[in-house]
Amino acid sequence: MSQNPYEATGFYDAAIAAGRHRDVVGGRWDETGRVQMAALMDASVMPHHHLLDIGAGSLRLGCKAVPYLDAGHYWATDASRAIMLAGHKAELEDPARLSTDHLIEDARFEFPGLPDTITHAIAFAVFPHLPLAYLRRALTNLRRFMQLEQFLFTVFLAPDAEAAARPYRQPDGVVTHDIRPPYHVLPEDVAHLARTTGWQITRSDQMLPRGQVLFIARPTRG
Repeated sequence: MSQNPYEATGFYDAAIAAGRHRDVVGGRWDETGRVQMAALMDASVMPHHHLLDIGAGSLRLGCKAVPYLDAGHYWATDASRAIMLAGHKAELEDPARLSTDHLIEDARFEFPGLPDTITHAIAFAVFPHLPLAYLRRALTNLRRFMQLEQFLFTVFLAPDAEAAARPYRQPDGVVTHDIRPPYHVLPEDVAHLARTTGWQITRSDQMLPRGQVLFIARPTRG
């Protein structure tokens, strides 16, 4: 079975040492960051909101969101704090607007040390690299943020169970898989996880880089 390269020993250290902090988060740096920022604008994110960037990598979104948001309103998590710090050092126009205390290492989607003020969260190109259980974990643990209005996340989809059982070519040409990364899932899988963890979801029809699909999840409040 193919190993997730992000989990390989020394992967981040080698990339940072080689000055490749942009490359290791999937390429298309500026294009993807602009797409992420546009998705937040479509979700009516305003400067006073508090954003959690899940799987933030080297701040591909952060370098655009930090200048837009009020100071101190951007938070980020990633499996590697080192890659976030590399982005903080190299990519922010004004690093003083973002305390490094807001960059939290979290490989298990437990969201430690984050304030209750989070109003919006985004996980862009994160779950295609992980088994589906991680999406369930994220949906479950995000429920503790009582001010959270929307959670935006992307996945690769396969159209039906038969297609999902085989390698599947996405509209942008990427080949995805069911039991190794990059992963695809069924739309019904996403709907089921959302429903059982307390979310209502909407699927965007926007074409995203590499054929990913954007979902907007809103917590159901009883």
